[in-house]
Amino acid sequence: QARLAESGGGSVQVGGSLRLSCVASGYVYDSYCMGWFRQAPGKEREGVASFDRDGTKRYTDSVKGRFAISKDSAKNTLYLQMNNLKPTDTAMYYCATDRNGPGCATFRTSNFEKWGQGTQVTVSS
Repeated sequence: QARLAESGGGSVQVGGSLRLSCVASGYVYDSYCMGWFRQAPGKEREGVASFDRDGTKRYTDSVKGRFAISKDSAKNTLYLQMNNLKPTDTAMYYCATDRNGPGCATFRTSNFEKWGQGTQVTVSS
């Protein structure tokens, strides 16, 4: 059964770093758009970074220069390296896949069909 499993979240202080991982199993996702999203309490889920089918990487403005998305196809794993973390980065982080739509460009959650369960990131000052 196809599934996505995130890991790597935790609690860090301001300025710290974390690397999130998302392992895809049950299907070959090389041709999929893949993205990282986050949702803070009381807020809507928002797109953070995406890795498109042609290798294009996109980021929401608030994380540009601090976060980096990457993929290891041999391990079927998507990563999100997060540096210089801020309290506003505190959220549940999810990875998701879009099989053949524009999700990597739009960051619209409705474009993504499959989601992981999420991993919590907490940044304290």
